[in-house]
Amino acid sequence: MSTSTGSKIIFTGATGNVGTSLVRLLSEDPEIGAVRGLARRIPDWAPPKTDWSSVDLASDQSDLVKEFEGAAAVVHLAWAFQPTHDPAATWRTNVLGSIRVFEAVASAGVPTLVHASSVGAYSPGPKEHTVDESWPTHGWPDAAYCREKAYLERALDTFERDHPKVRVVRMRPAFLFKRESASEQRRIFGGRFLPGPLVRPEQLPFLPDIPGLRVQALHTDDAAQAYRLALRSDVQGAFNLAGEPPVDAELLGEMLGARPVRLPRTAARSAVAAAWGLRLLPASPHLFDAVLRLPLMDCTRARTELDWHPDHTAAEVLEEFLHGMQQGAGTPTEPMQGHKVG
Repeated sequence: MSTSTGSKIIFTGATGNVGTSLVRLLSEDPEIGAVRGLARRIPDWAPPKTDWSSVDLASDQSDLVKEFEGAAAVVHLAWAFQPTHDPAATWRTNVLGSIRVFEAVASAGVPTLVHASSVGAYSPGPKEHTVDESWPTHGWPDAAYCREKAYLERALDTFERDHPKVRVVRMRPAFLFKRESASEQRRIFGGRFLPGPLVRPEQLPFLPDIPGLRVQALHTDDAAQAYRLALRSDVQGAFNLAGEPPVDAELLGEMLGARPVRLPRTAARSAVAAAWGLRLLPASPHLFDAVLRLPLMDCTRARTELDWHPDHTAAEVLEEFLHGMQQGAGTPTEPMQGHKVG
């Protein structure tokens, strides 16, 4: 059933990109009684009706059952993108940590579990038309991020079979951006050696147009609104979340005033692989391979069953994110600290 007035909602990963948007949104919702954020490091940030607990999902020392007792819903957002050179480490946090969350939800008798899945859980698919939530979720096996997201889809299949009284919602958003996430995402994907021209697009001599590089983007606040709507309804199952239009070299070229130049996929991958191998780039070539194969998502179910409509276009999202990167924007939580680059 949906959450009721005065409910307590608990979040893992509450200090990250989606967590900060959703905690802020629900802390201002008069129908939510209390919000508890779980994070490895407790922030100085203090939204209304919100308290914090220090929890590391990679460790089995935290008593998640005790943390979850009395909650109307657990929203599981926690995710570690790094270190990409040590997939066993991300597996411990992302997969084993998530399974601990699922088991604790059942043991604590929490009636609703909302899980942050991803477009990355989907098997390779089309770039010319969209797919709905029935598209296979086997991921791209060579990329740790996709492999882990896909594995958790199977774990949730088993969880739903074994715990039919728990309402399970799986959110599958596109790439999420907002102004305040710019510094964090630069650190995660671009690294400290991100070249200045990529931060200052007016310095770009041209824009690489790589075959298959056509993806979807979504403002993080729009994703948070979908989570809120799911908490307040009786829906269950998976929901695709994405903004329009799809992002490709043509759209980016218009935004940045740069001329798209066709670049072979093998050349682009070789450059990414070399930088990653030298530890100059945190994003792995395996994730690059996955991005080129991700399908475009149909969001009809979210629009019709949640009455969800994003407030930002993909171009608006990326413009806001780029300005945030230029300004070193951030949020007063450990993962989202701002950092200006030249």
